[in-house]
Amino acid sequence: GMGGPFHSATVSVFSKLIKNFDVKPEPEVKRLFNTFETFSILIFGAIALICFFFPQQVMNIIISQATPELSHLAAYHLRLMSPVILVGALLGLYYGILVTYNKFLLPNIAPSALSLGIILTLIISGGDDNGFYLAIGTTLGALLQFIMQSPMVLKLGYTFKPCFDFFNNKNFNDILELLMPAFLSSTIGQIGIYVDIFFASGLAEGQWTAYGYANRIFQFPTGLMLSALLVPLFPLFSRLVAKKDFDSVRHYFNKGVGSLILVGTFMMIFIFISRVDLISIALERGAFSHSATLMVSEVLFFISLSIIPYMFRDSITRLYYSFNDSKTPFFIAIGSILLKLIFNSILVKPMGINGIALSTTIITLINGTLLAILIRKKISIGYRAFLKQIFKIIACALVTYGIGLGLNYALVGLNSTVILKIVKVVIVFGVTLSIYTLLAHALRIEYLEDVKEKLAAKFLKKKA
Repeated sequence: GMGGPFHSATVSVFSKLIKNFDVKPEPEVKRLFNTFETFSILIFGAIALICFFFPQQVMNIIISQATPELSHLAAYHLRLMSPVILVGALLGLYYGILVTYNKFLLPNIAPSALSLGIILTLIISGGDDNGFYLAIGTTLGALLQFIMQSPMVLKLGYTFKPCFDFFNNKNFNDILELLMPAFLSSTIGQIGIYVDIFFASGLAEGQWTAYGYANRIFQFPTGLMLSALLVPLFPLFSRLVAKKDFDSVRHYFNKGVGSLILVGTFMMIFIFISRVDLISIALERGAFSHSATLMVSEVLFFISLSIIPYMFRDSITRLYYSFNDSKTPFFIAIGSILLKLIFNSILVKPMGINGIALSTTIITLINGTLLAILIRKKISIGYRAFLKQIFKIIACALVTYGIGLGLNYALVGLNSTVILKIVKVVIVFGVTLSIYTLLAHALRIEYLEDVKEKLAAKFLKKKA
């Protein structure tokens, strides 16, 4: 979880500090980069060394109730993967630098190197029963990701020279002020997972696994949309805040978040309609039965309700970071954990694992709402015009959902084979997308043109 906080702190500070992105960085900027990298190497290198030389002691703290066999195996894996602790911090720093310079493609495809390292290691080795090669593959994948990003960072002019200007560098203090609450917020997020595990521990076998599958499916489209539409806006927010150009901040925030919600709403209703077919196509084989598909689809329904709050929360959190404020999101995250305890205790008994999923959606909505209210202390967003467009999007979604659901039932005869299911999903996707787009055009939803322009720009650029 270190990559996110490091990336956010880097973009927020460096976007304001760099005066000309077309030339090599100024000495002050390079000095800040070297100070931050030196700090990261010292702190997280020390943590990595502790985990390498004392893995058993660390595991005894984390999983004190585990069997000796599990504890020893976990310690063994921790030692093999300890370099990832240092590499993860440096990856966040390098990712942030590249995004600051509007280099989006490489940092967004580089994480696939982690999966590639694992896959190649397992293919070459054939795998084993104790996870040795899985741990090795994880470490090699992280190093491969670092190697992929490093040349472009060097090309931008950021060569590393140790610098220990930790106490007299105001810009470095600004990074730390952002980094520590953001890092703690990431930790709070992990605590939220442990809270869910605690409540899921008394449920029937397979329910927590179903939640994990549903969450991975949910993260795929949301991650793509956030990377495509939100990541490019973060450095822009930071630069505009530095110039005190708040009218432009409002304009680009509403435009960016509105585009996210327009696309995200369609993805949500498509998941609602075709989730059983999608899960069946992707996962239903071997021990993964049709009953497992139905279990995952139910959880996915409740998690998918959070697509819009999730995107809004992540978007407005970036706006807080642009104002050098990571404390407000942190304190709201702490409150969210307390609320999660309450909602989980209320919803898990009558709804099972679906209660945990619904609780997550409710907490995400509350989190985003609080952030939306408190941001008004820094800037007026202009929610009235924004909400008018959102109501139009909801109207489009309801009509599209009704038609799409009817079409999905009408094509139930295509459920006999995987190929026919794929044909069915493609037909439903094409028809619902066409209807949704036509309705958005008829209602004059302004974000539609923004999405079209972004897609056209990407398509024409690739074509050229």
